[in-house]
Amino acid sequence: MRRSVIKRKTLETDIVLELNLDKGATENEIKTGFGFADHMLVLLSHWAGFGLKIKCQGDLVVDAHHSLEDTGICLGQAFAEALGDRKGINRVGFAKVPMDEALSEAVIDISGRPYLVYKGDELLASVVAGEEKDLWREFFKSFAFNAKLNLHINYYYGSNSHHLLESAFKASGLALKQAVTLSRSHVLSTKGSLD
Repeated sequence: MRRSVIKRKTLETDIVLELNLDKGATENEIKTGFGFADHMLVLLSHWAGFGLKIKCQGDLVVDAHHSLEDTGICLGQAFAEALGDRKGINRVGFAKVPMDEALSEAVIDISGRPYLVYKGDELLASVVAGEEKDLWREFFKSFAFNAKLNLHINYYYGSNSHHLLESAFKASGLALKQAVTLSRSHVLSTKGSLD
């Protein structure tokens, strides 16, 4: 099975994260200390079909920034480790998901070349669930760079920040599910390997 356990302890956070790409979302236990983040990560793993367990103790007395940034780092590291050499995966995934009045898109290429394009976040309120909106860009950046994948997130329209973020996390989950699906016997690259 494609799984990984990552432990990270700093002066800001103490995280244990378990990821299983093949187990299914029935294995979810997510506790970051920030309820809205738990909700978004449950959506991501559920729509991706991943088993995900996260226990994070962070310096929430400051804010949720370190907790979510470090959770993104750990999730990305676990993702890269669980995929191994990436042989046989679809590599690319994409999805658009509505949530009431909001529509977002996620496009992923597990290329080994990390990059984040994050557009339309001016639609988000400056503060979402008591935290600055930039927290979410930092989470996705940390995940993409540590997972070594190319991630494009576009918020197309919407007036409710919860709905916008929910649509982005659901779309990201569906795109990840597509990208990690095993459907071939080789690495999908004309050069024969992924960076």
